[in-house]
Amino acid sequence: MPPTAFTIDIDRQQHVPIYQQICERFRTAIAAGHLRPGDRVPALRSLATQLNTARGTVELAYTILVDEGYLQMRGAAGTFVSPSLPASMTRSLRARSASDANGRQSTKGPATPQAPGEALGARPAPRQLAIAAAMSGEPRPLQPGLPALDAFPVKLWNRLVSNRARSGELAMLAYPDPAGYRPLREHIATYLGLSRGVTCLPEQVFVTGGYRATLELVLRSLARPNDSVWYEDPGYLLARGFLAETGVQLVAVPVDAEGIDVERGIQLEPQARFALVTPSHQSPLGHTLSLARRMALLDWAEQASSWIIEDDYDSEFRYLGRPLPALKSLDRHDHVIYCGTFSKVMIPGLRLAYTVVPERAVERVGRVTHSMNAGSPTLLQAALADFIEQGHFARHLKRMRALYAERRVLIVRALEQAFGERLVVELPPGGIQFAAQFVEGPDDGPIDDVAVAARAREAGLAVLPLSIWYANARTRRTPRGLVMGFANIASAAEASRLARTLRACLGG
Repeated sequence: MPPTAFTIDIDRQQHVPIYQQICERFRTAIAAGHLRPGDRVPALRSLATQLNTARGTVELAYTILVDEGYLQMRGAAGTFVSPSLPASMTRSLRARSASDANGRQSTKGPATPQAPGEALGARPAPRQLAIAAAMSGEPRPLQPGLPALDAFPVKLWNRLVSNRARSGELAMLAYPDPAGYRPLREHIATYLGLSRGVTCLPEQVFVTGGYRATLELVLRSLARPNDSVWYEDPGYLLARGFLAETGVQLVAVPVDAEGIDVERGIQLEPQARFALVTPSHQSPLGHTLSLARRMALLDWAEQASSWIIEDDYDSEFRYLGRPLPALKSLDRHDHVIYCGTFSKVMIPGLRLAYTVVPERAVERVGRVTHSMNAGSPTLLQAALADFIEQGHFARHLKRMRALYAERRVLIVRALEQAFGERLVVELPPGGIQFAAQFVEGPDDGPIDDVAVAARAREAGLAVLPLSIWYANARTRRTPRGLVMGFANIASAAEASRLARTLRACLGG
């Protein structure tokens, strides 16, 4: 089958890298119908010759398009437009192309709702308190979600903070802007556009004191009493605990290898007001939301006039290929509320996170932000803005990707050696934590992972039981295992010691 006749033009005068231009040309061609599912595309060498560019540049573009689900490589047979590309994808892209051609078009969305009632003061469940305690305070080995504290550039950071503290700027001493330090908001908007494919204005970016504060801001701004929320099952424990406190109705939607099961969610509650998802690195299983599921989720949100809360908590750390674009980058009707944090890419002690809200919600979120009298210390926000502006942030991410790629291998190998066939450990494609599942013997009942995790805590480790991340935590069919972090494992010897300690907690 010969490749489909297809011509690509690139502009070497643009600041956009050539590989990104190639990606965009392919997306546009698919949107316009010039390339259809199943069409063969030019070979790497052929396209590199046509564009007079390096083969590696084309290979990088193709790799990104494959990761995103647009293309499919079939070895010697060639590279093809993915046959499973959903029809809604081409419709969405065509709509985007038409919008770009005719200028920015307004979209009709749901009316801005009122804030929820006083349910935000509900008492958290004891299990949530225990988990919160396990993930805070003095850092301990194998703690999920904890970045490499030993590799953080402390001296550089202290210098930046000291420079700002000595500057004499009154802004460093006054009450902070509840929406966030303006230069930091600008840097976040630029960073997201370049690295995550999220196009936004600084006015859409709101800096918060952590992910919980982000959720509180979003719900106070956009939720109504008794709203239904799709929640991934299994899903992030602390978010689930907070949502339960707010009075919203949680709808547990199962997760499989493609991410959240959108069809099942529609069956359970088609008119849910929100869907809380972790598309890039599902928490805790680590799956990536497939392109077909992404488009189905966006289609549902548009038809139901609902909001999608995208928790993009550690997507910067991907070890197979480049980081995937955010779900927000595919959002053409402003239904995705993007949430990011500096707790994973920097240090959690900063207590700095952010959200990008659709333009039609900016006014409402801004008013609620001021009414909450929120605002993180300007001193730390300014230092972080300097850290980004001076290029330290990009260099830090690059170093951490390389470091974590090594450290994840250390712990996986050590666990395999210590547990043998008792534990299934899959090398995670991204993130700084992963879930490992216990293997049930022929004569054994389900392993009590809660008890194993409790013994591990007594031994000084900070692993969490996998079962409690599920809505039905104690059924026989609920997977049992452990959720653990690996970013702070400094050597093979340490990994081996921790794995042996953990194995002793299993017994038998």
